[in-house]
Amino acid sequence: MSADGRNGLTIIAFVGSVFSPWYGWSGRGQPENHCALNVAFYGPGCDRWTMTERGEGQVERDAANLRIGPSALAWDGDDLIIGIDEITAPVPPMPMLPRRLKGTVRVSPTAINDEAFAIDGVGRHVWRPIAPRARIAVTLDEPGLSWTGEGYLDTNAGVEPLEDAFAVWDWSRAHLKQDSAVLYDLKKRDGSALSLALRFDRHGRPEPVEPPPHAALPKTVWRMERHTRADADHPVEVVHTWEDTPFYSRSAIRTHLFGEPCEAIHESLSLGRLKSPFVRGMLPFRMPRALR
Repeated sequence: MSADGRNGLTIIAFVGSVFSPWYGWSGRGQPENHCALNVAFYGPGCDRWTMTERGEGQVERDAANLRIGPSALAWDGDDLIIGIDEITAPVPPMPMLPRRLKGTVRVSPTAINDEAFAIDGVGRHVWRPIAPRARIAVTLDEPGLSWTGEGYLDTNAGVEPLEDAFAVWDWSRAHLKQDSAVLYDLKKRDGSALSLALRFDRHGRPEPVEPPPHAALPKTVWRMERHTRADADHPVEVVHTWEDTPFYSRSAIRTHLFGEPCEAIHESLSLGRLKSPFVRGMLPFRMPRALR
């Protein structure tokens, strides 16, 4: 998020694009043949969305670099430099004509965490919050603007499709006055539930804590249920929902955690809906695959 709260940016680099219909239809045998840089840019009059899938001939990677088509991510010391050069998907309510999204994002962690967590309880799905807190510098040529702010960086990896392990996934992260907090709530396919609540100090050290009580959020436009956690007797308000799809939502919420009022980024994911043939048939419009 920008320091003035006007702009937001989410970037996800996929090796084996977990939401991709193309990857699902292929049998998921070649993850490097289904890579994408998903960029969602939010701002007054300049929203952009891109998630073009590319094959293994357009992908290069090593320990410090990942190139997906014309875009690339590279570590420069402790900073992650993300070069974006993509064409947006023509998805309403955005303009129907594709537009360019081009620029550079520098992610400068205030601390780096080395610990990873098995979010399924058995280690088939692993999450590592690399930088629970980071400074962000965004310089875009298209659309032409620049801003700075705060952000967060993590990574997920798994050896099976998400929908084989989970039915529902709720996640949020918040920057408190001194610490950062991340909350996971997952319902597994067998009906059991898992929760994980962590506080990270200014050195990035994680401390597992007791999850706050459940707090219901309003259903999305697509009538998807979602919830979060917050201190008891403190209401939670959805400030803005940026992504509202049949199986996924991303929102800013105003909440209260561990004794502090704060704003958080919240995501809900319905893996049952993702498996629907109806949803799979819609996804190519939002996640096109490059022909070469």
